Amino acid sequence: MAAYEFKLPDLGEGLTEGEVARWLVAEGQEIGEDDPLVEIQTDKTTVEIPSPAAGKVTSILVAEGETVPVGTVLVVIGGDGAAPVGEGQPRAEEAPQMQAAETRPADVAQRVRATPLVRRLAQELGVDLETVPGSGPQGRVTEQDVRAGAGSGVASEHAPEGRREPLRGVRKLIAAHMARAHAEVPPVTWVEECDFGAVDLKRIVPLTLKAVAEALQEVPELNARLEGDEIVYLNRYDLGVAVQTDQGLVVPVVRDCDSRSVDELADEVARLGEAARANKLKPEELRGSTFTVTSAGKLGGLLTTPIVNYPEVGILSIGRIAERPVVRDGQIVARPTGTIAVTFDHRVVDGARAAEFGLAVIRRLEA
Repeated sequence: MAAYEFKLPDLGEGLTEGEVARWLVAEGQEIGEDDPLVEIQTDKTTVEIPSPAAGKVTSILVAEGETVPVGTVLVVIGGDGAAPVGEGQPRAEEAPQMQAAETRPADVAQRVRATPLVRRLAQELGVDLETVPGSGPQGRVTEQDVRAGAGSGVASEHAPEGRREPLRGVRKLIAAHMARAHAEVPPVTWVEECDFGAVDLKRIVPLTLKAVAEALQEVPELNARLEGDEIVYLNRYDLGVAVQTDQGLVVPVVRDCDSRSVDELADEVARLGEAARANKLKPEELRGSTFTVTSAGKLGGLLTTPIVNYPEVGILSIGRIAERPVVRDGQIVARPTGTIAVTFDHRVVDGARAAEFGLAVIRRLEA
């Protein structure tokens, strides 16, 4: 069959690029139409893409962990693995060929067939790719080829120290998101103790979501956005809930927390948490939150200073709840006590209003 070039499709939601999270096939493998082909990491979730054609996987052109723009050729199915002349996009692992009259020294190295990860490894180990014979398909230089070259003395005297692991997947997205929040948001954290004696701790997250949604109606500055020179006050209460997974922290969104019952919120939190840990969340379940709640349970520590989930302007965290001595009616008694911390964007929210919000949440939980 003629070679079929599969390009990274437009995944919607205004996305312009995606990361190859995991290949579900290998070079040389036969694949049927609509069989699982590749997992693509978008801004916060992973999408499994089926194969649009049947045939032999002749060439995988983008390595796992690489981020490429929409329209990049990811894999060739059928043919001999080479792109048809005059068709297709430049592959992620090689620059377009220059005309001989325009060739510069840097272009010579680009003609070596190797993925960006292999090129990075060669740079770290001090290996000249021009001197390494490639053992992969079409003479592609593999990671094993580079390491063999380093072992034969091609490497520089000072090898990099420690085990290295590429920043990829959810962790890469978290890094970018947190860096942007830290760069753009001037944060302040307000903290107060809360008596959780009236709270069923098994239902602490849905109860807190309900309390937060009601308190946000009293202090609308925390259910807002800063867009240019305008503060946008939102009239919906879609709250993000931080969930720890094996891939990293994700924040699915619980919709309509103001109008749902605590039982309905509990069911939705359980469903979203299970989907998050199974990596089954839909892209729309991760977007559009207006405020975020986070709780690490027994791992929460005495208190935390959470980072605002940009572009939101506030986030609430619950510290570890434990029996602690407190004064009640002049007597020292043991009560299940924890901390409520509210981090807020000080460009939008004043400290007094953030305190009013935090106390409104505590008042509801203690009641």
